[in-house]
Amino acid sequence: MSPMVVVTGMAGAGRSSALKILEDLGFEAVDNLPLALLPRLAADAGSDETTPLALGIDSRSRAFDPQRLLDQLARLGRGRSERVRLVFLDADDEVLLRRFTETRRRHPLAQRRPVVDGIVRERQMMAPLKAAADLVVDTSRLSVAGLRRILEGHFGALGRRELQITVVSFAFRHGLPREADLVFDVRFLANPHYVDELRPLSGRDPRVAAHVRGDPAYAEFERRLFALVDFLLPRYRAEGRRYLTVAVGCTGGRHRSVAVAERLAQHLRDRGLSPHLIHRDLAGDSPMAEAAP
Repeated sequence: MSPMVVVTGMAGAGRSSALKILEDLGFEAVDNLPLALLPRLAADAGSDETTPLALGIDSRSRAFDPQRLLDQLARLGRGRSERVRLVFLDADDEVLLRRFTETRRRHPLAQRRPVVDGIVRERQMMAPLKAAADLVVDTSRLSVAGLRRILEGHFGALGRRELQITVVSFAFRHGLPREADLVFDVRFLANPHYVDELRPLSGRDPRVAAHVRGDPAYAEFERRLFALVDFLLPRYRAEGRRYLTVAVGCTGGRHRSVAVAERLAQHLRDRGLSPHLIHRDLAGDSPMAEAAP
């Protein structure tokens, strides 16, 4: 069965934020799961032990019952294995009241009564889950970044996936790619545009690539570029990054940037990675993206 983290707790304590964080960490997140569907979801996920599940279940879930939830988790192996974990998010009553007041949301158990009555009622209801939880997180004075650090420390290894790398070539005249994390300007290299027989071709053509690599500065530039990327990748992984976009630009986005992006993508493949290569402006003057096959 896939590893499973069930996130529950007090309404307003940050369950939605926790699920988003776990999703960023590589979990498949499902919120407000009815208890009746929990065994079925666990069975369906049984064949895929690589993608962990993060499930949001609390007093807003259909047919919610704390003891029933604990019984179902026990049948799924909680207590006998660390593959099923229960996380309880809590906060001081005053903090919960302020959050509901500021957002003008209705407390799920308050109905037509004051919010504070709903908080009191929910705290009594949720007491068995808090007592049984594998991890209790008080978010009263905790930022989202702080919550991320806690959840990543406990569960990051379960959802860790390979860093997804995209290499993009582009034309500066069409603007920088908005998604770029790293941008390299290769307009200093010899421009094939001024060679008549090369102008109609692209940087994917071996003749254009050879012309670009023939620039006296190219070999040292490529060595330093590859070394920098190799140096940064493990550090981005350690930071918890899941996506990285490396952009390479020249004037027209057709020759130099394409040739260098092709070389960088091949370097990453040689290291056992699977970069996605996009030549954004290769299809003429339009800034529309064109994925390289």
